[in-house]
Amino acid sequence: MSAEASPVTVQHHRYIREHVPLEDPFLWELRAAALAAKIPPIWIAHEEAHFLAVLLRLIGARRAIEVGTLAGYSAIALARGLTQGGQLDTIELSDAHADFAEHWIAKSDVKERVRVHRGKGLEVLPRFEANCADAMFLDADKSNYGRYLEQALRIVRPGGLILADNALAFGQLLDATPSDREVPAIRAFNDAVTREPRVEGVIVPLGDGVWVLRKR
Repeated sequence: MSAEASPVTVQHHRYIREHVPLEDPFLWELRAAALAAKIPPIWIAHEEAHFLAVLLRLIGARRAIEVGTLAGYSAIALARGLTQGGQLDTIELSDAHADFAEHWIAKSDVKERVRVHRGKGLEVLPRFEANCADAMFLDADKSNYGRYLEQALRIVRPGGLILADNALAFGQLLDATPSDREVPAIRAFNDAVTREPRVEGVIVPLGDGVWVLRKR
């Protein structure tokens, strides 16, 4: 058996998607409504949402924080992974996106578990107490990922999870001349995480790649 990893192609991603539970009709409707509302279609993939919820269940997470609500898709998925009585605090800069997310969260099965905070992540995060969360999910502006990580290391309890989306930089991570301006920031964050002694983790190639980090 070769020690080399198998290539991860579009076909592999499709195969993985076909081998997780089907996306429920509510989240499908949410995505359709978000597209109709002209919200950028940059929410996480269904299989990644399922994976994140499984991770939260594995650690028995009761409290989680998300930076970057967008349409509320990932917030609902994360909240479904929390234990009974759990709470997800999600932060969104855009009022239009926050309005949309709050509307759909209020219609969801986890409406009692999710609270939307409006404002900049770096202004809202300092309000949370140290070691108060079991997990944090980063999916906002990539240029501030390093700063969000510092806040996460303060807020997440020892042994908790820090999750960061877009580790593969929109499929342009290895491109010599990427077209997306945030690719360099993602590369810098990926390199910094590998040198960060306060965490241990790995990039999981689901969706656009997600860092799964455990706070030591």
